[in-house]
Amino acid sequence: MSAPAPSVVAALEGLGLDYRVIEHTAPVRSLAEAAVARGVEVVDVVKTLVVRRGEDDYLFVLVPGGRQISWPKLRALLAVSRMSMPPADEAFAATGLERGTITPLGSSRSWPVVADLVLASRGEVTLGSGVHDVAIGVDATALLEAVAATIADVTEPE
Repeated sequence: MSAPAPSVVAALEGLGLDYRVIEHTAPVRSLAEAAVARGVEVVDVVKTLVVRRGEDDYLFVLVPGGRQISWPKLRALLAVSRMSMPPADEAFAATGLERGTITPLGSSRSWPVVADLVLASRGEVTLGSGVHDVAIGVDATALLEAVAATIADVTEPE
């Protein structure tokens, strides 16, 4: 059985978070397929997006499945006029994790976390594990507290 990246496991255990490992037995090509493979609703498949505010200044945005970042809302929350999604190689350099596996847990550098308000009312959510085809399931409230997430309305339906 595959396992999450060692840095992710160390972060989960260091934060005292209970979690379950979810291995995809076949490649998933969509959010809906990921939800089925993980046995959760689409909204509980969390995308961890790396957002660049400036040179060597990033943050993680936790986006529920079926939703996307609302750039005007996020800019207003952070009081910045410009932000962008860095290319995959830059996101890797900032986190040590490949796109598609990124999680705020176990990143090579600690960045602020913004979580969409929708996540605050969920039970278990699933997110990247630092390894392709492996996810972790964790209680949303415990996760948001553990990563000191700023919780705000920063998304809109896709």
